[in-house]
Amino acid sequence: MLKYISCSLLFFLLLSSCQQQNQVKVEGELKKWHRITLNFEGPDTNEMDENNPFLNYRLDVTFKNGEKEFIIPGFYAADGNAAESSGDSGNVWQVRFTPNEVGKWTYSVSFKKGDNIAVADNARNASSAGFMDGQAGTFIISESDKKGIDNRAKGRLQYVGEFYLKYAESQDYFIKLGVDAPENLLAYTDFDVSTNALGFQKTWIPHAKDFDNSALPYVWQEYKGKNLLGAINYLASEELNVFSFLTFNVDGDDRNIFPHLLKVPIEEYEAYASVKKNKEAWETMFHKTRFDVSKLDQWERIFEFAETKGMFLHFKTHETETDHLMDNGVFGTEGKLYYRELIARFGHHLSMNWNLGEENNQPIEEVLKAANYVSKLDAYHSHLVIHTFPNKDDRYAELIGDQSPLTGASLQLSHPEFNDVHPRVLKWRDKSNATGRKWALAVDEPGKANIALLPDDEDPEHNFARSRAMWGTLMAGGYGVEWYFGYASPNSDLTCQDFRSRDLFWDQNRYALHFFNSYIPFREMEPNDGLTQDNTSYCLAKLGEIYAVYTEANASKIKLNLNEWVGAFQVKWFDPRNGGQIQNGSVLSVRGGEIVDLGIPPSDIDKDWVILIIKEK
Repeated sequence: MLKYISCSLLFFLLLSSCQQQNQVKVEGELKKWHRITLNFEGPDTNEMDENNPFLNYRLDVTFKNGEKEFIIPGFYAADGNAAESSGDSGNVWQVRFTPNEVGKWTYSVSFKKGDNIAVADNARNASSAGFMDGQAGTFIISESDKKGIDNRAKGRLQYVGEFYLKYAESQDYFIKLGVDAPENLLAYTDFDVSTNALGFQKTWIPHAKDFDNSALPYVWQEYKGKNLLGAINYLASEELNVFSFLTFNVDGDDRNIFPHLLKVPIEEYEAYASVKKNKEAWETMFHKTRFDVSKLDQWERIFEFAETKGMFLHFKTHETETDHLMDNGVFGTEGKLYYRELIARFGHHLSMNWNLGEENNQPIEEVLKAANYVSKLDAYHSHLVIHTFPNKDDRYAELIGDQSPLTGASLQLSHPEFNDVHPRVLKWRDKSNATGRKWALAVDEPGKANIALLPDDEDPEHNFARSRAMWGTLMAGGYGVEWYFGYASPNSDLTCQDFRSRDLFWDQNRYALHFFNSYIPFREMEPNDGLTQDNTSYCLAKLGEIYAVYTEANASKIKLNLNEWVGAFQVKWFDPRNGGQIQNGSVLSVRGGEIVDLGIPPSDIDKDWVILIIKEK
């Protein structure tokens, strides 16, 4: 009897131990739109284990709430705290999820093993990897308590089949204005295995003074990350709402950003990559299917803080120098695993897009392979775009409509005075609209490549950037602009470490955001330049109800065609140079039924103005 009891007790203890090992640890606030991290105990392994943990294991978790279902890929997380420990080994596997509903959620776990299983088309028939495979559970989600600019107060930013993206919670439509430079924002000395090829490594010291207590929870290893967190805090203080960054630029312009593990010491890589003609680093110096867990965990600290500051994250996954490197240019194991790791780690963010390539010049069939793969894997269906050379934008003709899962374009232009911006946005707005599937369009690199947006001390007024690029985009129905700093300017696209170099211009961006978000129902309006009796002004209209007319000059000569509409219309003026409230000009109102003279602006007749014409109730 004692022997029977002892055996039973031993079995119970072993079973309890096994169950304890497989228990999930849930981190994060259990609230709508907040990041929740599920931590599982899986096989004890390391980044360089002979059985590749990134490629030969596959973690997927299915989350359900009523009819809503999300299949979210997981990732190997080493010790589960790699940002702090710089650890490269352990038995923790994680899934990050942002729920979009309150109430009871269920989750079920699939954990499979096999050669290249991570990039297989599906894992239904794969062998179980044991551990948490088959595990299930529930949790309860409550409403978010966030307010203001925090993305968690607004919900996920979604493509909804319109020209503008829309927040799921607030139901607001989104205008973005912010920075496209420096493209090597993540070439930051505080990240693990940070390199300094070509001398472009960043410290972000000028923004040390912009760090405040709101960012304290996001530093790592006591003090690291402060300067870059300060830079993001500065952008938010200027009310900018987007920044972009490359996530892979091996053999590219900068060469310091990569999520993969080096095969060689940092010094050897830097010596090779610092010679511009050397472009074989990807083939010789990297583990192509293994990732730096701690570095990626540190990237997440930056992105997580940006979320609290209302930032749109523009993930530029390739540049023209890199889009042919993985799998020798044919979308395969290396490319699939790269995107899976990015989506698993960062796809939960609420306001973002995936950009498949800056100045992409790949064969369209390879673009489609990548686009279809990302679209299928990303359960949240974040905005999906691609960026081309300015003189090769006709490539979009093979991608608009039902030809691809892309939901928009990241436009690059090239005119030194930004003359090409407005017509280019109109072009692709019209062409995508004609397919029955509207694209959300952004101008993410306006201007001539060497100068683009000059620093304040070289162009303190930024007249052409303001009038032709920023207002030119928004008045054409584009949803935003990201500013490129040029490759030959001070604080350039590669050398910038101080966003204050364009501080005067950020004020003008803020004024434009204020106008669009406060004064006009821009989502309901259409570009209609033909309504004004000149060749230089831009017009955005909801016919018969409200009109916004932007004119770079000759504001006193603007006439608006109201032939088809009767009744009285108020006339107001907005100053895009200095902001403020709308003002009265010489004409307070006009009557429809004819072409009307809008009068003289309140001041500065020779400057640019926005005229607002509103139907009186």
